[in-house]
Amino acid sequence: MACCARYLEMGSLLVSSISGNMNNIPVLNGTNFKKWKEHIMIVLGSMDLDFVLRFDRPADLNETSTNAQKAAYEKWERSNFMSLIVMQHSIPESLRGSITEDKNAKSFLKEIANRFAANENVETSTIDT
Repeated sequence: MACCARYLEMGSLLVSSISGNMNNIPVLNGTNFKKWKEHIMIVLGSMDLDFVLRFDRPADLNETSTNAQKAAYEKWERSNFMSLIVMQHSIPESLRGSITEDKNAKSFLKEIANRFAANENVETSTIDT
């Protein structure tokens, strides 16, 4: 029974850690993309979820897939799913509607970068002049 209690306690600590990490991400508001992305990368890296951003999607599994291929596919799928949740959590609904609901976290981040990095560059050049 002590083993189960310890496992539940570890699970609670993990949930608490995830929640704490996600709460440290500033809400994307269109003018803070650089800071937002920096926090996203730190959180995903510290949670070991940046796999999806570093590697392309593995080939679909089939009956001849090896255990290593299955493990890589499952790791990529989990990383993709969780990364999308983390990113979407830190984007207000009003902005989410204007971003394509991509099923790939890497392309979702790229779309956000294309949209908001340009806004940040315009603001920076306006401030510098």
